[in-house]
Amino acid sequence: MTRIDADEAAHLPITTDHDVEERVAGLLQHAVRRQWWTLYLDADDVQMPLIMPMAGYPDRPDEPGGDEGTAAQLLADRLSVIVREVGAAKVVFVWERPGRAETTPADREWAGALAAACRAEGVVVRAQLILHDRGVRWLAPDDYA
Repeated sequence: MTRIDADEAAHLPITTDHDVEERVAGLLQHAVRRQWWTLYLDADDVQMPLIMPMAGYPDRPDEPGGDEGTAAQLLADRLSVIVREVGAAKVVFVWERPGRAETTPADREWAGALAAACRAEGVVVRAQLILHDRGVRWLAPDDYA
């Protein structure tokens, strides 16, 4: 894992899957609690100076989320607003949760539901990763499709 400072990160595109994993590992390192992070990339795959954590999201993505439908649909709706406001082209999701690196049914359920809800809202998801006790694990679309 290569450490970079914020000024350097603001100019280095994250073009490969390995780059995404390295950036997330450098920023977050390992899980502390259950929460969900969103990183924003511009059209050139450069990370924007905005990282948003969210603790306390529902246990299941199909829980009611108000007028927007499910919890996943509500999050995707809110993300679409943020993406437009900051001018992001893509997002990276990091599902932080203590435990082992192997994906769980809950990991797969949230990743799949949020990916589908984001597609419906026009939000491009660049990657999804699990942040676990020992580091970062890639969450491939085959894991949750």
